[in-house]
Amino acid sequence: MKSHTESEENYLKAVFSLLPEQSDEQGMVHTNAIAQHLGTSAASVTDMVKRLSDKGLLVYKPYRGVSLTLAGQKIALNIVRKHRLWEVFLVEKLGFSWDNVHDIAEQMEHINSPELIRRLDTFLEFPKFDPHGDPIPSETGEIQTRETYRLNEIKAGQAVTLVGVTSDESNFLQYLDKLGLNLGAKILVTDRIPFDNTLQVQLGDLQIMLSGKVASCLDVMKEA
Repeated sequence: MKSHTESEENYLKAVFSLLPEQSDEQGMVHTNAIAQHLGTSAASVTDMVKRLSDKGLLVYKPYRGVSLTLAGQKIALNIVRKHRLWEVFLVEKLGFSWDNVHDIAEQMEHINSPELIRRLDTFLEFPKFDPHGDPIPSETGEIQTRETYRLNEIKAGQAVTLVGVTSDESNFLQYLDKLGLNLGAKILVTDRIPFDNTLQVQLGDLQIMLSGKVASCLDVMKEA
């Protein structure tokens, strides 16, 4: 039986998700960032992080924020692993679209059956990345890394491959589908408008314009 609740798991996963972009130089995540991420009050976050600190899952420093202990990191990685494996299953085996799996996986990630997850991983042939391009932690907590860039960082003339997205909001993913921007898409940056960082890119035979905001949410790998 689990010694932690679904709510506690959600908080640990939130802290993990906010690393490293929302953490300071010491790896501390501010409670306000957690509150915004979870859509809850700062007071509720403070109560929960104190509880998780008492359980040895977080290090909490008032007015500074929190960081994961090794025990907390292990739990967070396991939740993230389950979530991303379920997303792969929903997309590849049940035919769900990539914009329609996050909420379902949020429910399924709390199933506490290590054997089920081992068999799921085997059934899916040990995927390394989920349908949004996020790495799937191994059973031992290892995460495969790769050198990626945000598309808005890419200079004109550079060819890249789309390998991930930083937002799983349905309207954003549906917009990418409409443009034909799916994982694996080959993109050539042909021009940049300095005023607002809009990019002109070539996608197959199409020339399309991408706002700086959209481009900042796309992870790409450079072509040799």
